[in-house]
Amino acid sequence: MDTELTQDERNRVRPYVTSVDGPVFALTNLPETVKGALFARYSRSPKPLRRLLLDEFLADAPPPAAGEGPGARRADALYGRVLSDYGDDSVAQLGAAHVAVEGVSNVLTKVLQWGRLASYLEQSTRYIAYSDRPGGRYRYHVPAEVKAHAGLAAEYVATLDRAFDAYADMIPALVGYWDGVVPASVARDAAHQRAVRARALDSVRGVLPAATTSNMGIMASGQAYEALIVRLRAHPLAEARAAGDGILAALRDVIPAFLTRADRSDRGERYGAYMARTNADMEAVARGLWPDPPLSHDADVVLVDFDPDGEERVVAHALWPHSGMPLAKVRDRVHRMTAAERRDVLAAYRGTRSDRREKPGRALEATTYTFDIVCDYGAYRDLQRHRLLTLQAQPLSPHLGWTMPEEVEAAGRGDAYARVMEESAALHGAIAAVDRAAAPYAVSLAHRVRFSLTLNAREAMHLIELRSQPQGHTSYRAVAQRMQRAIDEVAGHHALAEMMEFTDHSDDALGRLASERRAAAREASR
Repeated sequence: MDTELTQDERNRVRPYVTSVDGPVFALTNLPETVKGALFARYSRSPKPLRRLLLDEFLADAPPPAAGEGPGARRADALYGRVLSDYGDDSVAQLGAAHVAVEGVSNVLTKVLQWGRLASYLEQSTRYIAYSDRPGGRYRYHVPAEVKAHAGLAAEYVATLDRAFDAYADMIPALVGYWDGVVPASVARDAAHQRAVRARALDSVRGVLPAATTSNMGIMASGQAYEALIVRLRAHPLAEARAAGDGILAALRDVIPAFLTRADRSDRGERYGAYMARTNADMEAVARGLWPDPPLSHDADVVLVDFDPDGEERVVAHALWPHSGMPLAKVRDRVHRMTAAERRDVLAAYRGTRSDRREKPGRALEATTYTFDIVCDYGAYRDLQRHRLLTLQAQPLSPHLGWTMPEEVEAAGRGDAYARVMEESAALHGAIAAVDRAAAPYAVSLAHRVRFSLTLNAREAMHLIELRSQPQGHTSYRAVAQRMQRAIDEVAGHHALAEMMEFTDHSDDALGRLASERRAAAREASR
């Protein structure tokens, strides 16, 4: 029991904490602004949190106005003083909110997900068929930049409608193909049906345009939202600017004090203008150096940067916390080890892993890799979601060509698939002639995009092992598998590559079936 609180105080604070006694408790029934402000005061007060809540946020609080809660006015005042006046950005990390952004294009979802310090959940093209027509039309975005040109808008709608028609036609053909691949001895149960349908949707998603709409959920701190809003409102696409305005308006009903600087002329707007200006300047410089778009691409996964002594670095950082020695001395001793001795250290550091979720510690962060990758845009969408890496991407276009899964040809839909790609490229050219920034809306998910990944060995282990699993899409599985081979064969980090022991190089025709059966078993056990 918290002996500092009277019974009356315990009753007053009880609705806002999960426990009035123990040393560990959570805050409840309070606005995000109040939670954040309370923690901001907590760092500079000798009082326990429940006492601080009572004395400074519940004391003599008037009945809350609509949309407010206990202490809301005081919290707003505190943020105004600490965040805006004193510039202590850390307090903007102390409150969070959930925002839904619905019916936005796959072009915009990548813009929304650019920030590292947030959590995102996006509607998947792997499990949801986009063959329906809610409201009488397929689910795709028509950008304002295209609507401004009547003839182009009509061409845009007709082209995308044909792409979606082809997509809808291909689904049953690919379901039949994948069902035929599975041996007759495999039970045709519900798990099998879900696995077959998921694999069929994987096969045909390439014909969907980047304009295909999706729903997204975002959970982030006030600081992350401020950065997102500033970036969106300065974006060249009208859809992004509208989303920025919409998110700002929604959050001002939830965490208004966190966002006072987002649209100020001397803060958010000035920074947004700076980002837009420097981006345009760099585009002009690059176009001066390389005026013509690429007509081909090199190898799909190229390891362009790595530390030749990367394994030595990891070994040193694995040993150092337990050595009591300066890091330089540990590195010197590791440098004098034989390769076999270093491999033994890494084997001990790895230990016995029962599955890919059991990962070694931060010593793996002592070395990094940079990959130049070309793959279809659908796979990029999945790989781009990893937070703990540095990613840069070039604009989506048809110039690097496109990929068609072998099974589409085998199912007799190769010509239809190729026709969608040709029409997509032609529409991209027509839009680029009037607005280059909007041209990616026309490009199909099967078209290739070039991007770079810089990541440490620990994140490489996570990405490679996760994205190579049989239930994953074949496109990003291939990227993950090639990344591991490059670490082994190009960097020569054989022991680090061996540590990524749950990388799956199998060629499973219906890889999702096993995971669907596991899910069905868990459901049955419940």
